[in-house]
Amino acid sequence: MARRTGRRPGNPDTREAILAAARTAFAERGFDAASIRAIAAAAQVDPALVHHYFGSKDQLFLAAMNSPVDPREIIPRIVAGPRDGLGERLVRLFLGVWDSPAGAAGVALLRSSLTHEWSARLLREFLVTQVLRRVLDHLDVDPAELPLRGSLVASQMIGLAMMRYVVRLEPVASAAPETLVAAIGPTVQRYLTGTLPE
Repeated sequence: MARRTGRRPGNPDTREAILAAARTAFAERGFDAASIRAIAAAAQVDPALVHHYFGSKDQLFLAAMNSPVDPREIIPRIVAGPRDGLGERLVRLFLGVWDSPAGAAGVALLRSSLTHEWSARLLREFLVTQVLRRVLDHLDVDPAELPLRGSLVASQMIGLAMMRYVVRLEPVASAAPETLVAAIGPTVQRYLTGTLPE
């Protein structure tokens, strides 16, 4: 009889208990303040089991969010290249993910965040810690400006997602991605690297 290789699937009840505890911790405390140890205690498991199932805290957060993509894999494509094309690359990649089958999970989370504060907190944490922080870390701007810059970019991107995928406002809903990249990219670029008001 051949030996099985790879990680065992484990107990689905244990995995779900960890995910439920993680969602609560990330929503209540935020990504930075939530710890693997506290999540494990809430799920009544050993912290080593959390690492066994999910690896790192980042991976646990993505699983708890049911994220269709791993920002660590796509952010390098956004920050690679000339600084003055960052806004367009961000919008292009954003639309590429949301226009794909993976975008359905994003639409579900966005809809949920409109009526559930818990979902809104998770969405905020995802945007700030997993996406914007990773992009903004590559900018040569005053660190004191990063929170405002990140919030402005988020307002533009979530607004785009709302109008294109939830409200389905025409002609934004059916516009070619490159049309939106050309229209919105410069605004995102200004938020990222332009001069901010005093």
